[in-house]
Amino acid sequence: MRYFFYLYLLLFISSYAQAVTFKIASLSPDGSYWMESVRIATKEIETRTDGRVKFKLYPGGVMGDDKSVLKKMRFKQLNGAALTNSGLSSIYPDIQLYNLILKFHSLAEIDYIRSKMDVKLTQGLAEKGIISFGFVEIGMTYLMSTKPIRNLSDMKNQKAWAPDNNKIAIAAQRAFSVAPIPLPIRDVLMALQTGMVNVVASSPMGALALQWHTKIKYLTKLPLSYVFGILALNKQDFNKLSTDDQLIVKEVLTKILAEINQHSREDNQKASVALKKQGIKFIEPTPEAATELRALMKNTETELINSGELSADLLKELNQHLADFRGL
Repeated sequence: MRYFFYLYLLLFISSYAQAVTFKIASLSPDGSYWMESVRIATKEIETRTDGRVKFKLYPGGVMGDDKSVLKKMRFKQLNGAALTNSGLSSIYPDIQLYNLILKFHSLAEIDYIRSKMDVKLTQGLAEKGIISFGFVEIGMTYLMSTKPIRNLSDMKNQKAWAPDNNKIAIAAQRAFSVAPIPLPIRDVLMALQTGMVNVVASSPMGALALQWHTKIKYLTKLPLSYVFGILALNKQDFNKLSTDDQLIVKEVLTKILAEINQHSREDNQKASVALKKQGIKFIEPTPEAATELRALMKNTETELINSGELSADLLKELNQHLADFRGL
């Protein structure tokens, strides 16, 4: 009897020792659809792994922005985070591929490209030590401004915000003869209030959530770039799990993130309607203006490749998929 007691005790201690708690940060506030969905998923994982895999969530940006969170991940203060793709560019520059300015004409193109290239970008992240479980759409961004912007001439001399870690956005603004004003996202609302910036790029949902819609008057109805988020886990920490537990985590998180991805698209559609109701005017640039702006971006893409910000092979593949979809 004593032998079986000690064997049970040994097995219990062994099981406890193998338990892993992932500390995960997110900018999404507590109570948001993202946080509630992830919370449900993590509870399911804990149940299905009999407590061997647990999660502690830090919502609302309490751990800082993408740059701060990545630093905490490097120093093992966090095991993962919900991050934007541009936030991960310091680790894996090619994750910015979908951020190329004026590259895509529609969400249908995005869906086609993602079906062809998401897996490759996920593998690229894994090679850099980041495990992800699917990309979550933040949305197509548009220029939003205090003055109407219809063409390149209207862009000149504007004070445009650029995410402080997004080299593609900064390069594009310089191509438009705009002096970019890099700022962390938390400072943009104040910059709009003070007039430090008068042009931002955002998805409709983002503009509402961040309250930027209260300071802008116009939206230029030309898809600017595509932005997505990732629930990233440190690969070293993920590899501590048994094979069975890894499969459970992948199954549950892949499923919930696909649901969040779809919900986000629906939210952006509703947000566009809400912006119009708020009195924001949607401006349709002429086809000639759109062609002129897109032509400028081709030179920017070459510069990004030459500087090592993007892989020439991946960009070539992206261009081929776009040509296939457009029937060129």
